[in-house]
Amino acid sequence: MTVPHGAGAESAPAPVTVLAGPTAVGKGTVSAKIRELYPQIWLSVSATTRPPRPGEVDGLHYRFVSDDEFTRLVENEQMLEWAVVHGRHRYGTPRGPVVEAVAAGHPVLLEIDLAGARQIRHTVPEARFVFLAPPSWDSLVERLVGRGTESAEERERRLETAARELAAESEFDVTIVNDEVPRATAELAALLGVRDLT
Repeated sequence: MTVPHGAGAESAPAPVTVLAGPTAVGKGTVSAKIRELYPQIWLSVSATTRPPRPGEVDGLHYRFVSDDEFTRLVENEQMLEWAVVHGRHRYGTPRGPVVEAVAAGHPVLLEIDLAGARQIRHTVPEARFVFLAPPSWDSLVERLVGRGTESAEERERRLETAARELAAESEFDVTIVNDEVPRATAELAALLGVRDLT
């Protein structure tokens, strides 16, 4: 379900929509469905210093860069936002491609973490902020443990981060509960002004 938080939350689509939410809530899955089903939506590819997970493709899922290259991008003001996530790796949104996509009139979606979303609120105040929420805390824990890509220590760190991220839901304009990926994806696309033609 879509839950508006602020005045104008259901108004015309913003030029940039920010999708954030707690770790393991399924932001990447929903974003991948957006890419697959709604090619007219321009999806930003974040840069990160973390190594690829199995199956991830450079330039498609993330732009994987070295610490030195990331530092260079920040120093040259080529990042729209960036943050250290889970106290370890840096993630950021390259500025140039976003500016170009907005200028070309594309609906733009940024899938980022909470710290990045807070920066975007200052750098792109006209953006719409969408919080992707789990159906419940237990479902989030199950999803994180079931993913099997993190160590026990990493899972604990991510759960602590997720609890803090869930507490920030009220900062967002709209909440979409990710109980079913196809439905959540369609609702997000509709917020960007793109509707299913089927």
